[in-house]
Amino acid sequence: MENLGCDIRFPMAPNIILTAELDLPVSPGSTLRREHFPPERNLLPPHLTLFHRLSSAQTARLDVLELPAAAVPVLYDAPILLGFGVAVRIRSSGLDQVRATALETMGGEFSRQDSQAWRPHVTIQNKVPADAARRLHSEMERGFVRRAGAVTGLLVWEYLGGPWELVRKLPFDQMTSASSPRSELNF
Repeated sequence: MENLGCDIRFPMAPNIILTAELDLPVSPGSTLRREHFPPERNLLPPHLTLFHRLSSAQTARLDVLELPAAAVPVLYDAPILLGFGVAVRIRSSGLDQVRATALETMGGEFSRQDSQAWRPHVTIQNKVPADAARRLHSEMERGFVRRAGAVTGLLVWEYLGGPWELVRKLPFDQMTSASSPRSELNF
């Protein structure tokens, strides 16, 4: 049997990601992402990542996380240059509070990336040559209009080495169907 660099007796823990569910009809990310994200890498809808790598124990603690009773307002504030990509910065004190509460509720150790200062954004373009990113950023700065949007819940995903699989949905409006997985996301 070929050794693929892992011991099959000890399977790797899943990589769990927590994102904010965006009110996409308002999001400037939907169209821009389709237009500018490399198609071979565009496996996901626009998303706002709260945590990049969680353990199963941490995600289990989301059961006791106190969620907002209604959508959380956000502001799509400005385009930002990521070096080899472009994103739209998100501002929201309410979403900052949701993330801080989730961090405290989940506890445990967090990845280096998740332990750093959080800079919420929706990536429009990624892993392109730096000059292409600079051109798009300049273009977006000239015509960007700040707009309001909302986060309607949290989404728990499993990273599958490229695509992500939605594992659980935690809606802020508890009157809607709760944490059932969705098999397909249409945008």
